[in-house]
Amino acid sequence: MSHVKTHGPARLFAPMILLVALSACSGKDETAPATPAAPVAPTAAPAAPAVSAKVQSMGTEELRELASKALRENRMYAPAGDNAIEYYLALRDKTPDDASVKSALTDLLPYTLIAAEQNLGREDFAETQRLVALIEKVDPTAPALPRLKQGISGSMQTALKRTQEETDKVKKDAESRAKQLVEQQKLAQQQATEAEAAKKIAAQQEAAARTDNQDTERQAAARREAEQRQQQAAAAQAAAARQAPAAAAPASSLRPVSTPAPRYPADALRSGTAGEVLVELTVGTDGSVTAARVLRATPARVFDREALNAVKRWKFEPVGAPVTTRRTLAFAPEGG
Repeated sequence: MSHVKTHGPARLFAPMILLVALSACSGKDETAPATPAAPVAPTAAPAAPAVSAKVQSMGTEELRELASKALRENRMYAPAGDNAIEYYLALRDKTPDDASVKSALTDLLPYTLIAAEQNLGREDFAETQRLVALIEKVDPTAPALPRLKQGISGSMQTALKRTQEETDKVKKDAESRAKQLVEQQKLAQQQATEAEAAKKIAAQQEAAARTDNQDTERQAAARREAEQRQQQAAAAQAAAARQAPAAAAPASSLRPVSTPAPRYPADALRSGTAGEVLVELTVGTDGSVTAARVLRATPARVFDREALNAVKRWKFEPVGAPVTTRRTLAFAPEGG
């Protein structure tokens, strides 16, 4: 247990070592043993006391109870302000002759050392410094302290250098992109200028071509217009010629040759449904039905299909012009 002894001169000697090591920041507080070393790294935050003021203000019984609870809950060195090693350090300050407290601190020291190494590896410098401060308060002569402090200093410098390199790289990349953007803008502007010039030349050539061909185009347009008028007149005459004979041919001129009766739908026959369908049909000059459609059906959509199928098979004597007429097809079940 001699390596954690804090009686007499040993307790005064540790702060003196820290004061010499920290030089410029050593003259303000004689309780410096609780302050972790902050070597070299200019970005390191000011070190807090190893044991929080709240813990230091607690009574011995409360400290013992909280220390035991922290051990049971495996809070050996963290979180800050609520861990076993801080409670035992405060107890040691209040009861320096309590061997059980010294023994507990001795047992907790290796775990705190391991945690400090792990946090240093993760570059969590604030937590590493807090743990180093706890280690130093437990045993200012712990062999691992110089290595940990040097590791903090070196890792901070490495992190700062890496950050600076990354910043420089980002800056260089940004400058490179900006330069490329300027070049692209210049190229785009040049291309736009050339395109505008080419557009103007093409417009001038097109205008000249339009001027040269203006008379020719007007003449061609006049010819097309005259041809269209002639075609329209011819189409109108042909339509009039087609319609005149049809109008002169009445439906009574139709003489049926074959008008087979429609098939009676099976469903309608089973249910005894009767009805009729009015069909409009057009007979061509050869006497065949060229078109047919249902005008009215009673009941709707029961006999329509069979009526149209039958009418399309009808034959009449040839006529001089197509004739459109209407026929009513009646559907009645036998015995109805």
